[in-house]
Amino acid sequence: MNLSCCFALVFSSSVLSAPANNKATDPEAATGVSQKVRVDSANAMVVSANPLATKAGQQILAAGGSATDAAIAVQLMLGLVEPQSSGIGGGLFMLHFDQAQKKLQTIDGRETAPAAAHPDWFKVDGKTLDWRTAYVGGKSVGSPGVIRALFDAHQRWGKLPWAQLFAPAIQTAEQGFVVSPRLAKLLYLYQDGGLSRFAASKDYFYPQGKPLPAGHLLKNPAYAALLKKIASQGPAAFYLGDNAKALIATVNLAAVNPGQLSAADLAGYQAIERTPICQSYRKLNVCGMAPPSSGSLAVLQILGMLEQYDIAAMPVNSATALHLFAQASRLAFADRERFVADPAFATVPVEGLLSRDYLRKRAALIGTQDAQHVLSGEPEGATALSSSQAVEFENTSHFSIVDAKGNAVSVTTSIENAFGSGLWVNGYLLNNQLTDFSLEASVDNLWVANRVEANKRPRSSMAPMMVFNQQGELVMLAGSPGGSRIINYVAQALVAMIDWQLDPQQAADLPKVTHRNDFLALEQGTDLEALLPKMQDLGYQTKIVELNSGLHLIKKSATGWQGGADPRREGQALGL
Repeated sequence: MNLSCCFALVFSSSVLSAPANNKATDPEAATGVSQKVRVDSANAMVVSANPLATKAGQQILAAGGSATDAAIAVQLMLGLVEPQSSGIGGGLFMLHFDQAQKKLQTIDGRETAPAAAHPDWFKVDGKTLDWRTAYVGGKSVGSPGVIRALFDAHQRWGKLPWAQLFAPAIQTAEQGFVVSPRLAKLLYLYQDGGLSRFAASKDYFYPQGKPLPAGHLLKNPAYAALLKKIASQGPAAFYLGDNAKALIATVNLAAVNPGQLSAADLAGYQAIERTPICQSYRKLNVCGMAPPSSGSLAVLQILGMLEQYDIAAMPVNSATALHLFAQASRLAFADRERFVADPAFATVPVEGLLSRDYLRKRAALIGTQDAQHVLSGEPEGATALSSSQAVEFENTSHFSIVDAKGNAVSVTTSIENAFGSGLWVNGYLLNNQLTDFSLEASVDNLWVANRVEANKRPRSSMAPMMVFNQQGELVMLAGSPGGSRIINYVAQALVAMIDWQLDPQQAADLPKVTHRNDFLALEQGTDLEALLPKMQDLGYQTKIVELNSGLHLIKKSATGWQGGADPRREGQALGL
């Protein structure tokens, strides 16, 4: 999508100015306590979920690499040091902005269901598996898309040699890295989960039957060996040959829920370039990933509904602002559950869902009190489908990068649940993304759009975003892990940076609120807890919840770029 034709108005520099004075002037306002410091850089910026990954990206940028080159190094390192969240056994969505051409393009590297898959994929003896049973083992594994998507991106936008981008992860895998407190904690919490069901996974993560402790020096020679092959041979080393055979055997011979993945499923995997979806908001142009991502679409719907209100005049995280945000969110989630799926298998009424008239009608449903569970709307192009939920837990990873030439990537990447399916092969974990499909194929005698089908890509909440001014210049990058709550985290961050004029670190620090058309969640241990009585007075079913966002944000400033990493995770921002 070429953005140069899409802007006619002059961009107000106030959007990028210092934080608004109303940040904490109202008794209803709720602010967070910063645990990380904003990073400023005149030239470039990398923000990712782990310091080793951020440093790998910075190293590539310092060597003259592009944002895409840095993204490859970051992803390969994340798969090593943050294996619970993403890796080469999973999938990703990538937004890429070409500064010289003012052009935004996207790559869909989402996993695909095997050719053997069918709507009753998760039924056994006529009964649908419980999600916590279904995600473990081979049946939940889709054909991984990360390596193919990264290679395709490098072919288009890479600058340094492909093999050079693998060096940081290979070196770290061979020499070892220190197990972080977060990884150690998750291994302790999940020791009765999928990892413990399979010998290879258990041997790596639970030596002598105990979870790896924080501070342990962990090496992964199998991962290093595979990366060396992919570095020299390209994607064929992953999708064909020995790795493909090992991957297929691991899936199909799994001791729990064996799958039916074929050599043709892997060999035939293709990443897809999709047209970005964009929507204006406060004279800016906000863009994201098209379906099968429901994340960017829902974020744009939330912003479109909120545009009817003067959010900037409301104190940051005030009860009034949060009420409007929660209501817009639940309306977007109702539409998401019914309409969004792989567009190759279902008609997704994207234009209808983003229509100004439609969003005004949806926003008109927002009252002074919380409503009961809301239903989806009827956008133009809608078809007769039933709503159904798919479980998405709060894992995944996101990284945002801008290089010295102003080219940029916003990438959300995942193996779905923490540690994916639990299956381990050649030093990496396999995804459980097929449980992002609705486990029920039909409800009330109507098909669910996001049901399992052969070669289909499951719906995702991943929402990598970019924001542009009226001249087509990039001014913000955003994204987060967090399962279906990604939608709320990213939308709230964009409201914070645009309406409340917060910098990216302040936006990441901000106490979080979510509403998925179920209940209002206020972040535990923050000032939002004080708003509980007020929100209950508005009629909300309200819960205090640990909201584990992982926002990695970049914002343009008068002197270059600002980077912010979410204090709830181990992320780091580094400039060049």
